[in-house]
Amino acid sequence: MNNNSKILLNTPELRKENQLLSLVENQTKFNLNNCEFNIYETHKAAYDVKLHFENIAFTAMLRGKKHMKLDNKTNYFDYYPGESILVAPGETMVIDFPEADETPTQCISLSLNPDFIEDSLNYLNYHLPKVDEASQWNIQLDEYFLFNNKALASATNNIMRIAMDDNSQKDIMADFALKELLIRLMQTQARSMVEKNIAKNKSRIGFVVDYIKRNLHQKLSIDSIAKLAYVSKSNFFKMFKDELGTSPNDFILQERINRAKELLASQTSIKETAFQTGFSDTNYFTRVFKQLEGVTPKSYQDRMVVRQSI
Repeated sequence: MNNNSKILLNTPELRKENQLLSLVENQTKFNLNNCEFNIYETHKAAYDVKLHFENIAFTAMLRGKKHMKLDNKTNYFDYYPGESILVAPGETMVIDFPEADETPTQCISLSLNPDFIEDSLNYLNYHLPKVDEASQWNIQLDEYFLFNNKALASATNNIMRIAMDDNSQKDIMADFALKELLIRLMQTQARSMVEKNIAKNKSRIGFVVDYIKRNLHQKLSIDSIAKLAYVSKSNFFKMFKDELGTSPNDFILQERINRAKELLASQTSIKETAFQTGFSDTNYFTRVFKQLEGVTPKSYQDRMVVRQSI
């Protein structure tokens, strides 16, 4: 997924400082049957703050900036809104808050019941197996840093809303919402992996994505690509939906636009950009680009020129 298109989550109101028990990672907890949902707020600069999770945890930034690492796994990196991190069981976040005096931070964590995860994955693999026999529904703990797409952000917002709501049926609703979140998480991981070519030689979807990326300049036929992947057209559509949460047509179109943005940023002409990304008509390219990006190719290119000159 393109970094520039990451989706921000809904943000609850920050609490006033006199309402907080701590100015550093103040915790507001909501308990559900199969999940502990927490909102953390930090209102002053702090360093080397440790946050430990016994169970697998899905975390997401809402406001501000953290500078952090996962203990014994990574070097330090910046963590911003629109980004999510999957924390393995028993893992510790080590966090700095260098800007919290001026810009308070707010993030969430969902600590998940391991039995619930196992039961959900078993159900999916038994009742809804993937088209690619080499692939199963599975959470990849090494694919831990993610940019939020629309589907993952929507699922996260939904579980946040349910957890914070005063409703006697919230545990039942939360279980359904958590299952959707797991599926969207796995699809986002799969998308991230194929974009980095991790799955290129390991799965049909990896082969297909690599083929699409190498041939964006020409017409791409779904029938032809399905034959290359040795699946029927109907199974090809199912494979894409299961693995990446999108249709092959939408994926191809978004990849064309992502490539177009790279070309426009390098000052390639709009006509040549359209040609190199498989659009036979410049006017059609301009309409599609504006529909997906909200600006025309010319406006986008002008904006990138200004940004690069700063």
